[in-house]
Amino acid sequence: QVQLVESGGGLVQAGGSLRLSCAASGRTFSSYTMGWFRQAPGTEREFVSVISWNGGITYYADSVKGRFTISRDNAKNTVYLQMNSLKPEDTAVYYCAAVASYDRSSWLQYSRYNYWGQGTQVTVSS
Repeated sequence: QVQLVESGGGLVQAGGSLRLSCAASGRTFSSYTMGWFRQAPGTEREFVSVISWNGGITYYADSVKGRFTISRDNAKNTVYLQMNSLKPEDTAVYYCAAVASYDRSSWLQYSRYNYWGQGTQVTVSS
């Protein structure tokens, strides 16, 4: 069992930055691939970024590539999402999630994730 708690969301002007954190409980954090997803009102949950269990592999959605950076600290059981050059279209609830799978094709699909946090709101004003 893994419990995830996100923090770091808030209101920021376009062009600004935020750093999201996701703290995980449990001693098996380092065995999970961790993803960030987001969901805006009236839309489906969409993939943002993912980092493999050892941090060696990362993927990004095209919409955030070059602006967002995912990282993890397994000693602190925490995954981060540094978001720079934020745009109003980045406004959403951001969720972190954990998946116990080595199948990379599953990492982009929210339905394949085993555990989810409660989400943190990010609002970017124009």
